[in-house]
Amino acid sequence: MPTSLYQVDAFSTRPFGGNPAAVCPLAEEPQAGWMQSVAAEMNLSETAFVWPRGEGFGLRWFTPTVEVDLCGHATLASAHVLWTSGRLDPRRAARFDSRSGRLECRLLEDGRVEMDFPVEPPEACAAPDGLEQVLGCTPHWVGRNRMDWLVELESEPMLRALAPSMDGVERLGLRGMIVTARGDAGADHDFVSRFFAPQSGVPEDPVTGSAHCALAPYWVERIGHAPLTGFQASRRGGLVEVEPRDGRVLLRGHAVTVLQGELLA
Repeated sequence: MPTSLYQVDAFSTRPFGGNPAAVCPLAEEPQAGWMQSVAAEMNLSETAFVWPRGEGFGLRWFTPTVEVDLCGHATLASAHVLWTSGRLDPRRAARFDSRSGRLECRLLEDGRVEMDFPVEPPEACAAPDGLEQVLGCTPHWVGRNRMDWLVELESEPMLRALAPSMDGVERLGLRGMIVTARGDAGADHDFVSRFFAPQSGVPEDPVTGSAHCALAPYWVERIGHAPLTGFQASRRGGLVEVEPRDGRVLLRGHAVTVLQGELLA
């Protein structure tokens, strides 16, 4: 029987911006091998699989090569698909059970999706061996959380010009590397970031919701207020509003469906 399949551009108000995610809504949880094969076929940074579970939904995310513990843009895309396809009343929160616990999404009056995610604060640590060579520059600050390295650079122009060695990033381990800097004066964002994860099958992710679970507490502590707006400076680019709250973090952004079809395999 054919399976519905959607492609959604998350953290974008227009098609072909933000971060594309495939979303596959199902009647029940499928086999992991099948999900990995579908994600490899889609060849996007993440494909999300969602099915009814109790009073909410089960949710798993796969890159083309591995299953991941947390993905923001594909969660936003999944909630968007549930609401726009009529599988869930837009007035109701989308509640997901995932490998990172319970996640909740709400549709705001301005059309943005607000996601309630676990906060993942980074802790300062010694730079891993060879980091300067990997980056091609000297970092201002280095830390990590349970998933990723976090590296702050001196300026937004330095971050935008960054061309790290993908082989070098892969050798650093963890899920990937977040690189960030304070936003330029007068910009429409407070901080910028980029995310590299060749070790997870994603050389550079266009917009990474889960990375903002680390960026939110990091920059709120330094800038001193919330909410803040982050811009992920990939080729596609996208804005993410962040607000730490009660040991969690709220992430806000738009989504737009660009493709709808049927999976025949």
